[in-house]
Amino acid sequence: SSVMRDLREAGVDMLTVGQYLKPAAGLAEVARYLEPREFNEIRDEALALGFPKVASGPFVRSSYNAKEQFLDSNVQ
Repeated sequence: SSVMRDLREAGVDMLTVGQYLKPAAGLAEVARYLEPREFNEIRDEALALGFPKVASGPFVRSSYNAKEQFLDSNVQ
């Protein structure tokens, strides 16, 4: 996607992609649930664009395994 390309061109190395899940009544409804296959496709596209670290899944959040991913990234 163009957003992932823009992020990569800006030097972003780690990408997390998740799904909004309605946490309680009265909050915004989920427009559509993505299938696990779709998260895999997003991950594959991000890796093809050169992202060294990608976490993509319905329960992934921006802090998803953040410490492990950072330590594994060899970022100084």
